[in-house]
Amino acid sequence: MAEETQQITKKDIQELLIQQTNQIEQRLAEQTDVILTAVDEKIKALDLKFSEKFDKLTTTLDNFLKRMTDIEDEFAMMRADINRVKEVIKQKLGVDLT
Repeated sequence: MAEETQQITKKDIQELLIQQTNQIEQRLAEQTDVILTAVDEKIKALDLKFSEKFDKLTTTLDNFLKRMTDIEDEFAMMRADINRVKEVIKQKLGVDLT
């Protein structure tokens, strides 16, 4: 039996390298897509978590500011009441409490 020998030419090697390079580039592109999709999902999850915490903080601050405004309003009413009481004492008893 005679063995057949096949010669590989430079052109054959170049074609194989081009095919291999194309396959590697395709796989890298696919891996890049997978990685970017995973990162995008993670960022979306973190963004949602951040939004929820930011909303909670905003609500807390709104409640705090409402309480502060209510206290300031009540303090202004009390000051007005005290001034009226002082005026009545001044008129009725002649005592100036200012």
